[in-house]
Amino acid sequence: MSTRVLVTGATGFVAGHCIAELLEHGYAVRATVRDLGKVDRRAHLITLAERLGGELEFVAADLDHDTGWADAVAGCDYVVHVASPFPTAPPADDDDLVRPAVQGTLRVLRAAAADPGVRRVVLTSSVAAVAYGHDVDEPRTEADWSVVDRVPAYQKSKTLAERAAWEFIENQPAGRELELAVVNPGMVLGPVQSATVTSTSHEPVRRLLVRDAPGSPRVAWAPVDVRDLAVAHRLAMETPEAAGNRYICAGEPMWMADMARILADEYNPRGFRVTTRVLPDWLIRTVALADKGIRLVVPTLGRAEHVRADKARAELGWTMRPVRDSLLDTAESLIESGVVPVPRGAVVAREAKPASV
Repeated sequence: MSTRVLVTGATGFVAGHCIAELLEHGYAVRATVRDLGKVDRRAHLITLAERLGGELEFVAADLDHDTGWADAVAGCDYVVHVASPFPTAPPADDDDLVRPAVQGTLRVLRAAAADPGVRRVVLTSSVAAVAYGHDVDEPRTEADWSVVDRVPAYQKSKTLAERAAWEFIENQPAGRELELAVVNPGMVLGPVQSATVTSTSHEPVRRLLVRDAPGSPRVAWAPVDVRDLAVAHRLAMETPEAAGNRYICAGEPMWMADMARILADEYNPRGFRVTTRVLPDWLIRTVALADKGIRLVVPTLGRAEHVRADKARAELGWTMRPVRDSLLDTAESLIESGVVPVPRGAVVAREAKPASV
């Protein structure tokens, strides 16, 4: 009998790649969606499972409701809890993000702990729970936590959800030894599986390609490729020593202006108009008054995500592909899927690389 893994939030960007990684390695996958009636949202996953000959089923469960979670975990050996809200604009109330992130995580953990067959939960957290709100700008490790009373809503939601998960594990019922491992990714780049499944992390790349702003804000993120991140989730699930640990999965910080230069070098000769201009902070704050997406970066202007992934490399044997490859693969998939329209007269196909000798 195949080892069965529950993956939450199946129609999300990261969850979709985790499902692909698990199917490719012979796991049976059960995946949660909020609405079983919206088959078009998961058609790409059905096609993927058919191509791989893998076992994939879908069940209904919502982070805001208890219903469905006990049935979702039944018969599963592991749970990979990916689902969590990731806004494209700041919420009107922080609790709109914090509540579903925290309560949803606890619902999943309670269901897993109540089922004796579930051995381990792998939780998708974020460097947002590690690197924010500190006075000193220095590389952060798994020993660090973001300061919740000094961070925006998203960072607060990820920090409080992860802390709630660790507290639950520490206080689980007597005799139950449910294991928890946590993956803390940075800015998740990489190709989309479907035009209907993009991420807030894609927005800087999309904005640069369509040139809907005259330049880049002074912000820098620690990137990771979604395909490498999916591998990290599998390794955190399979590695016995990963229990009780959190793992940062991200590279060196990349300024948005550096992203712009890479994209301009590749796509401007093909007819795109990526600008490499860096915009002053005062202008970003002014634009943010009307642009809710830009408003998300205002609290982090001038700062970079400095984190260390040494622990994941050493304990999980995890590796990252070059960030430039991830960035260009992201851009190419957004163009090919139609998320980014092709300018009139532009060259659509990416020039093939010469074969290695």
